[in-house]
Amino acid sequence: MSQPVLICRPGERGETLADALRASEGWVESLDVMHLEALPEDATQRQVWLDIDQYHKIVVVSPFAAYCLSEALDRYWPQLPIGIDYYSVGRGTASILFDQLGVRVRIPPPQQGEDTSEALLSLASLRHLAHQRVLLVAGEGGRTLIADTLAARGATITRLAVYRRVYQPPSPAMQKRLATGVYRALIVTSGELLEYLAKWCGPAALNQPLIVSSHRLATLAGKLGFCDLKVASGATPAALVAALDRSCNP
Repeated sequence: MSQPVLICRPGERGETLADALRASEGWVESLDVMHLEALPEDATQRQVWLDIDQYHKIVVVSPFAAYCLSEALDRYWPQLPIGIDYYSVGRGTASILFDQLGVRVRIPPPQQGEDTSEALLSLASLRHLAHQRVLLVAGEGGRTLIADTLAARGATITRLAVYRRVYQPPSPAMQKRLATGVYRALIVTSGELLEYLAKWCGPAALNQPLIVSSHRLATLAGKLGFCDLKVASGATPAALVAALDRSCNP
């Protein structure tokens, strides 16, 4: 391929996505603008882990949150308490929880078409939550939709931040690619990342294919000035590769 596909997913999940894209599409480059950093355990975190058996439901919003939760429960609970229902926004997060903890995880129904917070909140078991204690495991910042909605449905919510996002500017070479649009397509699965990258995107980049993982992100991208939008069926490598293939080989 004459130009690379650009990705910005950090860590091991970024490497997995890059491998999947290389197998299908060839040249891939990472923008390397963000990494995830686990927060040091404080007294609040420790008390939540010790009281984990007091929660009726645990909602995990991202794969890195799943890793952090799994590591903590492995330390504090050699045998997991029973009776807790686990939920995640995406299949990748659910897979980590199953692999690390052996728990079954409820995810958005396939007919919803996307792995989103909105799809998760459509589950019947999350509609009536009076007298339910719910733990939401997430990163610092981010959307409040899940916490706000579950609280409105009667749940007592504990939102626990277990990691932070650390940003850095793209390298000079990557800044040039974004300024000039010299790439085949850009793949972004986070609204926060998309807003961060947009400041380096010149007019040519705004007209290059942008692959996003939900219609919510597509709406945000449109507001930021991106014109050639393709929505994947989720944030998994398979879904993103399929969306890129549809974009480049209509």
